[in-house]
Amino acid sequence: MTEQEIELLLDRAAQKGAQEALRTIGLSDQEAYGDMREIRNLLDAWRATKQTVGQTIARVLTTAILTALAAGIWMSWGDK
Repeated sequence: MTEQEIELLLDRAAQKGAQEALRTIGLSDQEAYGDMREIRNLLDAWRATKQTVGQTIARVLTTAILTALAAGIWMSWGDK
């Protein structure tokens, strides 16, 4: 066998393996592209949600700490 024939054989085997793997997980039909696009959109939305939740928690904690400090200062001025 020549090197080109071996490469062709390996390419065909890889393509068949990839097709079988996609078929096994249910992504071999015409709707597979749309399914993968939807999954990517869901992942992007999840990542954005995680980031927003983290920012919101940081803001709430910062506001609570600053409010507690302001209340403490106000109470200490009220005692004088």
